[in-house]
Amino acid sequence: MDFLPEPLRSILAFVLVLGVLVFIHELGHYLAARWRGIHVERFSVGFGRALATWTDRRGTEWRVGWLPLGGYVKLHGQETPEDAPPEVRATWRIGETFHEKPVRDRAIVVAAGPAANFLLAVLLFAGIYTTLGQPGSTTSVGTVAEGGAAARAGIAPGDRIVALDGQPMSRFEQVQGHIQPRAGQPVRVELDRAGSRIDVTATPERRGEGAAAVGVLGISAAAAEFVRMDPASALWAGTVQTADITVQTLGAVWQMIAGGRGTEDLGGPLRIAQMSGQVAEMGLASLVSFMAVLSVNLALINLFPIPVLDGGHLMFYAAEAIRGRPLPPRAQEIGFRAGFALLITLFVFATWNDLSQLGVVRWATGLFG
Repeated sequence: MDFLPEPLRSILAFVLVLGVLVFIHELGHYLAARWRGIHVERFSVGFGRALATWTDRRGTEWRVGWLPLGGYVKLHGQETPEDAPPEVRATWRIGETFHEKPVRDRAIVVAAGPAANFLLAVLLFAGIYTTLGQPGSTTSVGTVAEGGAAARAGIAPGDRIVALDGQPMSRFEQVQGHIQPRAGQPVRVELDRAGSRIDVTATPERRGEGAAAVGVLGISAAAAEFVRMDPASALWAGTVQTADITVQTLGAVWQMIAGGRGTEDLGGPLRIAQMSGQVAEMGLASLVSFMAVLSVNLALINLFPIPVLDGGHLMFYAAEAIRGRPLPPRAQEIGFRAGFALLITLFVFATWNDLSQLGVVRWATGLFG
């Protein structure tokens, strides 16, 4: 998409990314509903006036809305008999309504949306690892700082660090972990230089003061090496990568809640649109990776125990399973109102962050003095 001008590139990339993620999410709900014998009345990608609509032989209406900021699946009989008027109850298909299914089936349908996003991330990562390869960590030296500890020891670009003080090294992070606590201490470095083994001794320089001081050699890692994988290995690697991103994302959210991390990283649709355009300019592989990461984030957001979201519904179903009956309608109504208010607050805050990062807030402040 690098042939397209801005902001058209960002808009098209944003529509593509969000459209795929929403479609897969809602497809998870749809397939689970079909599996559990629930009729689906409508499958919509996007909101607002329909740009295209058609009805399949099962009576499900498929539509594409003009506003690509979400989507939904309307399940048959989502309303309870107490909430539905008589004319609506008269159209219900006995045995195919959502409300009459046991709590297990309803929970499966709700959880299938986030599960589909997790699965999409795994498949996207696996596709990249199968076609382009998985970026593997390396201990090869990319650059050597002039006059640094590595240069004085005779380490050159292209050398591969095999071992430090007799300890085998397979990742550059291991090299850093061994060097940082050894400022001023001689370190025996075993190198592989064009197939020949060379032993040198380097003394890491001290950088920083006091307890924050670390040892540095003055080298940087070479570019990552991409290794193509067979489909089975790629699927496993994609699963591991998806799990790692999940843990990292939850850790970042917890740091924001605990106050250990600023909330300026919290972005909304404008930030996603901007990043979509930037990533699309870097190539298809980068766009697919970005889509996989966003798919994980979409799954996690929907699993948060906030009423209105899938996680909130699952929380209510868990309470129903424990109590043996649904929560009182009043309690559910209060929960949904509080959840909706919280989502609106988060949306406004994220949009403010987006506008601040894009410079709109500074521009408006300067405009109005």
